Amino acid sequence: MNAATPPAPEPLDVRWIHGSPSAKHNTDPDIQVFEYDERTFILRQNKAVHYEAPFLFLLFGDDRAVLLDTGATPEEEFFPLREVVDELFELRPPALQRPGYELLVLHTHAHSDHVAGDAQFADRPDTVVVPADRDSAWSFLGLAEDPERVARLDLGGRMLECLATPGHHAAAVTYFDSATGFLLTGDTVYPGRLYVEDWAAFRRTLDRLVAFAEQRPVTHVLGCHIEMTREPGVDYPVRTTYQPDEPPLEMAVEQLREIRRAVEEIGDRPGRHPYPGFVICRTD
Repeated sequence: MNAATPPAPEPLDVRWIHGSPSAKHNTDPDIQVFEYDERTFILRQNKAVHYEAPFLFLLFGDDRAVLLDTGATPEEEFFPLREVVDELFELRPPALQRPGYELLVLHTHAHSDHVAGDAQFADRPDTVVVPADRDSAWSFLGLAEDPERVARLDLGGRMLECLATPGHHAAAVTYFDSATGFLLTGDTVYPGRLYVEDWAAFRRTLDRLVAFAEQRPVTHVLGCHIEMTREPGVDYPVRTTYQPDEPPLEMAVEQLREIRRAVEEIGDRPGRHPYPGFVICRTD
């Protein structure tokens, strides 16, 4: 191995809930919680609650925490996101157990399956919910005037680097967490159907993500869905509520390069283009 090449990261030690043959008789939790470490949690919505089964990310810093996305279901009865987040707040390390510790709610983009739970946090103390629309989100992060810059969000001893990454959605943001090496790409990159509403912007975003990732110690590229099967090029049908043969959520930087090469190969051809680990769906 070349001395400059970092070792391959360990896969996430988790088996994600993936639905069941009968959604009516599903007994999985409404929200699966995976503790990566005591300050980093990955949540997945139950596919029996909503077929999108998005992933959400809760990251704790010394001064405040950030929740990225709020899922696909607004009702707490079916999707008790605030309750789960509050429980995880109770489990904070002792150094973070103090009055006034803030929760910041941000988003990867503004599609409905990523913002539906926002209202659950509207009256939560010490909480700031930033709307997911482009003007609000990009202005808060400092990206509105210069979308090409890398903005920094300080959680206290934990810095997130934030990039404007339109293409899938005009308001899309990708976050890099140096504490874990996670590159959190929302619906821009994940093992599934990559819907592209702005092809030119998507190409620029992939160029930028590849260049950015090559300059950072990225351990995993983590999007917000799994839609592929383990059979190369084969995805589960839309609205599937049972996915027993899912691949891992985590992708590698090399897969970013693969997606970038696929975009070049597709060129100006519209439609659906399957590749081994993803499907590009050009909708513009």
